[in-house]
Parts: sequence; structure tokens; C-alpha cells
Amino acid sequence: MALGSLPGFRKRAAATSSSPDTHKESPRPSIEDPAVLKRGTRTRRNAIVVSCFCYLVAVVFLILVEIGNTKGNRVLGDIYFFKLDLSDILPQSAPSSLTLQNSIARTLGLHDFYQVGLWNFCEGYNTDGITHCSTPTTLYWFNPVQILLSELFAGASIALPSDVNDILNILRIASNIMFGFFLTGLLLDFVLIFLSPLAVYSRWWSAPLGVLALFATLLVLIATALGTAMSLIFKYALTSQTDLNVGANIGTKMFAFMWIATGFTILAFIIHASLCCCCASRRDIRTGRKGGRYLNQNATNERRGPSLPKFGRKTETSG
Repeated sequence: MALGSLPGFRKRAAATSSSPDTHKESPRPSIEDPAVLKRGTRTRRNAIVVSCFCYLVAVVFLILVEIGNTKGNRVLGDIYFFKLDLSDILPQSAPSSLTLQNSIARTLGLHDFYQVGLWNFCEGYNTDGITHCSTPTTLYWFNPVQILLSELFAGASIALPSDVNDILNILRIASNIMFGFFLTGLLLDFVLIFLSPLAVYSRWWSAPLGVLALFATLLVLIATALGTAMSLIFKYALTSQTDLNVGANIGTKMFAFMWIATGFTILAFIIHASLCCCCASRRDIRTGRKGGRYLNQNATNERRGPSLPKFGRKTETSG
């Protein structure tokens, strides 16, 4: 008896074949689907978010470096490159008419300490704190000889190092370079916060952004190295003069802010450099390059639908 003659089988087959529209294929994600692009570029987007965060932190600390020592308040007054302590300075000569004050420096007409920032210097007394800050000046450099000689009382003198002119020339050049590099590096880091998201669209954007990030890294790194070297050299040059009895302290906060900003800028550059060859971009997804090749193949397979196994009817042969 044929299977088709059975009423139950005939009804089941008819029910199955008569409703082809009941099992419509659900829409499959295509390669242009925003969800597919978002999923495929997740690693690249996360790397860009980290780089933007690094630039943001670097900008914050570079701003602190820029505005440090511009005012004599408790916050900005503690951010300086180095601080000279002249309270126990030994004069080379002093007139007999001078009246002894709280410190030798005050007796000679000087201040107890002088601290140097990027834009100006501040001076004050150990008992009163900072009493005056000079006007912030572009491309500022600290000239201690000019300041001290202008404040000394008539008839008083101090012994200056023999190579003071060479030291001042180096200090002037280093200060000007450091000023320009810090300011330019700050502007570049700020701009890169907003330009970095462009790297998610194509790796072609990563190349110019990587060059810009390298430029910003070099500027900040060189400026930080100059500030560190300048402070250490200045401290050594003055404290080595035993006949002056001058002390010098390095600004811990300024050094910490400089090197933190430098470290985060370097980390952001490393991320940008790696994005030139790693992590799929949106263009890679659309063209099938890098990780986009796998996603493209998956999207093609999903559009075709799942492959069903083929069933064959086994026939019996009589021997």
C-alpha cells in the first residue's frame, strides 16, 4: 500500500506543504548593520576610549604645570620647579649701619626664599610666606643675579659663582624651549582628545593621528626632561658654593605633575601607534580586511540561512 493513500499521512503532508508563509525567514544582520559594525570594532573603540582618557589626564596635569606658582595662594604657591633658600646666606661685605633682622637675607634687603615657575617667580619670608609674585611673562626665565643685585641694600654684596654667566645662558635657553614645548604639548593633547575617535572609522586615520601623538609626546617629554635637568643643575650649581651658604629644594609636586603628564601622553601614543596595524576599523569590516573578513563571512552565511542535511531514501534490492 502506498504511503500517500493513508489519510493521516496525506493530511500531514498537505498541512506542511500548504503553508510556506508560516515559516518566514527572520531578517539577518548585514555587513552594513550598525550592530555588526559596533560589535566588530569593539576592541578598537575601547582602545580609543583609553587613549582619550590618557590625553584628558595629561591635559589636567599639564594645566597644573602651566598655572603653578602664578599666584601665592596655598595651592598654586606649592607648585614650583625649584626654591632657593637664602635665609642664612653669607654676605661678602655689608655696611655697618645695617640692623639685624630675623634672617641674614632680610638684613641684607633680600627675601628668605625665591621659587620659580613656568611664567614667573615668587618671593617671601619664612615667617610670612609668599609676599610677592612677579607678573606672568611669556618665555619667562629666572635670572637670580639680576633679582638679588637689585634687592641688596647699598654697600652689601654677595659672592657669585665664577661661571654664573654660562649657567644663566643655559638657563635662559632651556627655559624658553621648555616654555614653548609645554604650551604646544598641552594644546596638542587637548586637540587629540577630540580627534582620536576618528581612528575608529579607518586605519588611515591612525597614521596621521599617530604622527601627531608622537609629536605631542616628544614635546612633553623634552620639556619635562629640560625642567628636571634645569632644576637639578641649578640646585647643584648654587649649593656647591660653600661661601654662599644657599639652600635649594626641588618642587616635588611640579616634578610629579610633569612626569605623570608625560607618562599618560606616552601611553596614548603607544595606543595610537598600535591602532595603525591592529584592531579592525569600520572600513575593515566593510571591505573584509582584518577582523572584518570573519564578520563578513558570518554575515554572508547568516543571509543564506542554515544548511540542512540531505536525506536519501534507502531502497532495497532483491537478491
